[in-house]
This record gives sequence, C-alpha cells and structure tokens, in this order.
Amino acid sequence: MDITFLLNGESVELRNVPPTVTLLDWLRDERGLTGTKEGCNEGDCGACSVIVTDQGGARTLNACILFMPQLHGKAVRTVEGVSGPDGTLHPVQQAMIDHHGSQCGFCTPGFITSMACAHLNGDHGYDDALAGNLCRCTGYAPIIRAAHSAANQPVPDWMDDAASVPATVDAVQCLPRSSDELAAWYSANPDATLIGGATDVGLWVTKHLRDLEKVAFLHRCTDLQTITDTPDGTRIGAGCTMTQVHEWATARHPSYAEMIRRYGSRQVRNAATIGGNIANGSPIGDNPPALIALGATLHLRHGDTRREMPIEDFFVEYGKQDRAPGEFVEAVTIPDQPDRLKVYKLSKRFDQDISAVCGAFNLSVENGIVTAARIAFGGMAGTPKRAKTAEAALIGNPWNAESVAAAQAAIETDYTPLSDMRASARYRLGAARAMVLRAWHEDSGAPLSVLEVTP
Repeated sequence: MDITFLLNGESVELRNVPPTVTLLDWLRDERGLTGTKEGCNEGDCGACSVIVTDQGGARTLNACILFMPQLHGKAVRTVEGVSGPDGTLHPVQQAMIDHHGSQCGFCTPGFITSMACAHLNGDHGYDDALAGNLCRCTGYAPIIRAAHSAANQPVPDWMDDAASVPATVDAVQCLPRSSDELAAWYSANPDATLIGGATDVGLWVTKHLRDLEKVAFLHRCTDLQTITDTPDGTRIGAGCTMTQVHEWATARHPSYAEMIRRYGSRQVRNAATIGGNIANGSPIGDNPPALIALGATLHLRHGDTRREMPIEDFFVEYGKQDRAPGEFVEAVTIPDQPDRLKVYKLSKRFDQDISAVCGAFNLSVENGIVTAARIAFGGMAGTPKRAKTAEAALIGNPWNAESVAAAQAAIETDYTPLSDMRASARYRLGAARAMVLRAWHEDSGAPLSVLEVTP
C-alpha cells in the first residue's frame, strides 16, 4: 500500500506499507522519533498521543492503535514537532517547565501533544482534553496549571498544518473513497476486515497479535461521516466519530452525551466510529442501549442492496449479528422526539472504563401515567437487550413507587446476567434494579449526579 502524508511539516511518501503497521512502531523503529512512548499499547494511557490534521481540523489520536494507511492525505505532528524548527519551545512546553509539570517524564510527551492540540484549537476544557493522558508521578494539578497558563499565548506559526495537508491521490484497493467503492470492494471480498477508527481492531494486532490478511480503511469514505436531518429523524453515518456524535447528542439528548464523554478518552472518541461500535456487537458496548431506547433504525448495505431494521434486532446472540458476509453498517437513524432519555453507566473507574452495566431509559409520562417505555441494558446478557417485561410493568400505570417496584422485580425475568471480572450476576441485577429507581427519582427532581459534590 502506498501512502503520502506530512510528518512534522515534511512530506513523506511510503511504498508497499504493510496495512497493520502502527504509527507508533513506524515512528520509533523507522524514523527514530522515540519521544512518542509505548505505554499500554491499547489506547488507554495517552503516552503515544500525536496530533493528526486533515480537512476536518486538528485532533489528538493514539499512535499505538493508529495504522499507517489511516494517515494517507493527512498531517501528523509528534512531540518532536511541537517545538519550532530552530528549537524554540511551544508555550505549553515552557509552561510545563515553569509549573514543574514533569517528574519521570515518560507520560510528558503525550501530555504535551494533547495540550498543544487543545491550544491550537482554542479549547480551554483541559479536564476533558487531558482525560486520556495518565500520569503516575507528578499529579495532575501542576499539569493543569501549566495548560491554563499557556492558554492565551499565541499559536506558533509552525503548528499550522491545516494549510499544507497533502492533496489526496487516487485510492488503492484498501482505501475506498466512498461508500459505493466500499460496497463494491467488500461484496467481492466478504472475508475482509473493515477498519474505521481502529480503536477495537487495533488491539487485535497489538494485543492478540493477529495477522489481518485483507483489510479496507474507511476514513476516506466521507459520505459515511455526515449527520443529517431527514423526515424520519437524524441520520448518523457509520463513519461518524464519537466526537461528532457527542456534539450532536449534547443538544438533543444530554444524558447520552454525558455517557459518551465518559466511555473513552478524547483520543479514542476522535477515532472511534459509531458504526464500528455497533457492528462489533459487543454485549457491553455503550452506544446500543441508548440507541435501542431511542428507537433507532439501523441501515445495512451489501453491494447495491440496502435494508434496515430496528437496531435491537441486529444483535442475535453473543458474537452473532444479523449481518451477511460482505454487508456493512451504513448509518443509523434516530427518530426526532422530546428528550426523555436517561443513560446510566456503571463502571469501576468513572472515566474511560468498560461498563459493568449500562442502562438506558426512555419513558413518556402524561398526567402521571406512563404512556410509553423503552428500556435497554448492556452488560446484562449476551447482547444489548430491551427489558420488555419491565416496560410492560410500567406502561399504563402511574409513575410511582409501586410501579417502579414492579419494574424492578421484572428485571429478573428479562435478564440472566453472567458473572465475570467486572461484576457478579447478583451485582448486575441489583445495579439494574437500582437504575430503574434512579430514573424515577431523577424525574422527581432529586439531585443524583455523582459529579455534584456539596459540603
């Protein structure tokens, strides 16, 4: 595979690049740019953070699970390129020195690139911008102080990669330029692996050491990366990143948006796609419960043939989805509706952790009576699944403590969860019942957010 991109302001052209070589390995092994560190090698610690710029702007990504073909036609800036060509320090680098923001220094390059990207974008929300960068010795206070102290300094001229992103060249087999090209290629190669953001597939390579013989990278299929209003609701292309979905949900369904903010770092959300999260069929994926509760419709494509289904019907059983070989997720449509959605994510670590249980509640209440209910959970079965018995216990009944108790009891009919390293079956059932109660208390106006700390 042949690719062209910018690296720290200089053009790079590579021939016959193996499709699953990661940027982290290439930087360190082929270019000697060892400032980008290998920590967890799964996109969790942020030590390998780099800045990637394309026509959509600059964003941070994890180099450890970023495959080289995903850089085609883009610009990459590592920590070595954050300082000027003559060695002049970037404002965030100087601020880290001034505020003693580094001790052992292993995590520092990742912090610097994340801070420099936020600085470039005028983003002062450093608690979120740096949530994907972990530090075990310095502590975060001096790092956050450094970021704030540099916030109003001008952006250095050398950081402007947007004006010099390489012009894209003709696609090769594994880099389709549209969903039409993807559909034609995938129907002819149904045994191939499709790679959107690689936040899941990347670990197949770095952790499971799998050889992926035939792959297609979807980042150039821009027609899959749009969010549009339609007569049926909002259509979200499968290639939309979770950053895009988060921006959309913030205005429409804030509880869903808050869950998205927690389930991955900014680096992960900048890469991960909603289509990939749905297509992998994980029983603990956090998008499907919310989408099921919202009554979303899934759109699938095989060649020139398209079909659609309620999203809950896509998940057949553990490890099996209603998707034929050569068929891919094209989009998901969420019906327009008043916001009644509540999404609760329970995990051992508040940020960036896999859910033990994720519950989504979409209830309509008129004159004190529950007129409609869609409830879905992840982590409670082999697939994301609706709680239909619990829904039936609520619909047509008053939205009160008695109905809540009936719905809580029905949870045991709807689910038979398993015990694993994240939670026991007993704990999961108790947590799901508690979420039903929480939804009622939240509707009653009780302050329930764990982020609201009062003396």
